[in-house]
Amino acid sequence: MSDAPKKVSIPKSLTEGQYSTQPETLEIQRKAEKMFIGIPKEMTHSENRIPLVPSSVKALVAYGHRVVIEQGAGKRSRYSDIDFSEKGAEIVSSREEVYKADVILRVAPPQLDEIELMRPNQVLISPLHLPMISSDYLYRLKEKRVIALAMEYIKDDDGTFPIVRIMSELAGLNSILTAAELLASPSGGKGILLGGISGVPPARIVILGAGVVAEFATRTALGLGAEVRVFDNNIYKLNRLQNLVGQRLFTSTIYTTHLEKELKRADVVIGAVHSKSGRTPILVTDEMVESMKPGSVIIDVSIDQGGCFATSEMTKLDHPTFVKYDVIHYCVPNIASRVPRTASVAVSNILTPLILKAASTGGIQGLLFSHQGLRHGVYSYKGSLTNAYLGERFHMKSTDLDLLLTSSL
Repeated sequence: MSDAPKKVSIPKSLTEGQYSTQPETLEIQRKAEKMFIGIPKEMTHSENRIPLVPSSVKALVAYGHRVVIEQGAGKRSRYSDIDFSEKGAEIVSSREEVYKADVILRVAPPQLDEIELMRPNQVLISPLHLPMISSDYLYRLKEKRVIALAMEYIKDDDGTFPIVRIMSELAGLNSILTAAELLASPSGGKGILLGGISGVPPARIVILGAGVVAEFATRTALGLGAEVRVFDNNIYKLNRLQNLVGQRLFTSTIYTTHLEKELKRADVVIGAVHSKSGRTPILVTDEMVESMKPGSVIIDVSIDQGGCFATSEMTKLDHPTFVKYDVIHYCVPNIASRVPRTASVAVSNILTPLILKAASTGGIQGLLFSHQGLRHGVYSYKGSLTNAYLGERFHMKSTDLDLLLTSSL
């Protein structure tokens, strides 16, 4: 029997044309879309920011986009209508005219009556502010088949939350400056100086969380001479914070025994916990707050996601504090609105490149297909709730956005 290998015959149809010239295939370039952007005036009295500043409007108009702004929308940020019109924006006195735009930009969630002005496939980009959201709000957006994105849930290419980060920088710095004011006697505080002086010990500050808010709060507090204690269950974040600050800090994981001990001695407690998709966990109970020193201060920066203190209740800038168990509570969700001009520029710097990128891919809806971080911010899409946490909280059906996008291809 022959040991020669058997030759397998290959059909000619599989080999012919192997070396023939193949047609060149090129990627089809999406046509850039001219976007119609509307910015209404914020109706909330304590909201002073605006999502786009004049320099950003100029950049968008230069690319052929249309920007319509309601009269007086930038007044609280010290931007006049002339500042915007000189950069190419259209100033209108009618709110209905603004809501004819394809993309609505806001720095606070719209009121229920404003949702009635919206239409199917319109894009809304605004913060979510969980404590202010109701099931009625979500049902109205679903009925209008609006594509709604929460600013605080939009991710960057590297997985970070750009709006949250920049607002956290402002909130961290502001929280310490606010605490210094509230500790003074005219504000009902204990009448102590945050940093202390020769022969007098400084104030003791406890920070819950070791993210960006904690970083900037710690830097500011140490710069003023206060003592800082930081709690977080993420050891990597605690280590990162110490490296960024450049000195050893009192840090601890969140053990109830340690936390209770420090809360009893604290003059200021700052809640700086951020949730990636839902409500922040409650780390401080009623009993813990009740055990704190009279006249001490709580600043809950996490209040826009529900708050991390059991005693927290949302407040506004015109009435920012309330007292419970003799402890001053400051629970303003838009703490960055205390410095609206700086905050407006910060938000505008993030939204403008995002809009320009969306325009080059066929609009916001086109960018959703390729930008996973932008999809993460969508909580309502053409009649469907797409945020699982909101679905659980309000007992509403939620659908995975990726399934909805795939089915629309």
